[in-house]
Amino acid sequence: MKIYKSLDEFEPLSNAIVTIGTFDGVHIGHQKILSKLRECAAERNGETILLTFFPHPRLIINPNDDNLRLINDIEEKTHRLALSGIDHLIITPFTRDFSNQSPEEYISNVLVGRLGTKQIVIGYDHHFGKDRQGSIKDLKELAEIYDYAVEQIPEQDIEDVAVSSTKIRESLIKGDIEAANKYLGYTFELTGTVVRGDQIGREIGFPTANLNVHEAHKLIPAYGIYAVEVEIYANMSTVHTGEYVAPQPDRIAKGMAYIGTRPTVDGMNRKIEINLLDFKDDIYGTTLRVKFLKFIRHDQWFDSLEAMQTQIKEDERKIRAYFGA
Repeated sequence: MKIYKSLDEFEPLSNAIVTIGTFDGVHIGHQKILSKLRECAAERNGETILLTFFPHPRLIINPNDDNLRLINDIEEKTHRLALSGIDHLIITPFTRDFSNQSPEEYISNVLVGRLGTKQIVIGYDHHFGKDRQGSIKDLKELAEIYDYAVEQIPEQDIEDVAVSSTKIRESLIKGDIEAANKYLGYTFELTGTVVRGDQIGREIGFPTANLNVHEAHKLIPAYGIYAVEVEIYANMSTVHTGEYVAPQPDRIAKGMAYIGTRPTVDGMNRKIEINLLDFKDDIYGTTLRVKFLKFIRHDQWFDSLEAMQTQIKEDERKIRAYFGA
């Protein structure tokens, strides 16, 4: 898969088969759309293009809306799309000027002029252009003028995308990580950098890596304890223009993740702390990709550090049993 960080970097194709969207999660619902995209490209001997946006359009259109929570950060989404077999991924900046194009300007300038679209694969509820005035009706009416075909994704498949996204978010908020992973079709991840904490975990015998999550709008699962698998990267490069190369972890470890405010200690700010099992190396400054496998228990208050330590030992026992370690 080739990556482009703007439409300006992309040279129009002679036979582009295109879909457009945020594709947050790249989950089992999205996979139906991507499967149809690949199917259409095979029938027409074309190349697949997925056009997506960064930052998320809601952050530009409604900058005061702080409710957006993303299932993927941009690196995670790129990795998942690469696994889906897309030929070209364009991650273009979403701006006010871009959003203010009329529907026909969008079709003429972007779909045809910038991409070389010969077929667009899109859902019935897709809207575009100024004030989201454009719809699949406009795409079909202008298809003959601009020489492209429209493949409408069945309504049920689009509903499956919405249902999957909703169920993933609901499951993560509840801590039902197994259900979230089922709808994703893979394991939910948090990606971040290890930063220094206050060493309380070390004092009670459970040293932790404090995770600073890269994406400010990333959805964080329910507070509690989880069994996790952790990929450790000394240097994880960010998404860049060119052929996508999947980052390879330097090490992989099993662990116990804590998300919460540590009510027994201070109860103020949310922390994401990872205790790596049977692991003692210094990993400050590294990047961790934390894969959530099983929910163990909710966060809770203890009347002493000793009581908390006893419970964490029991959590570790359960997690080791889960891993068979």
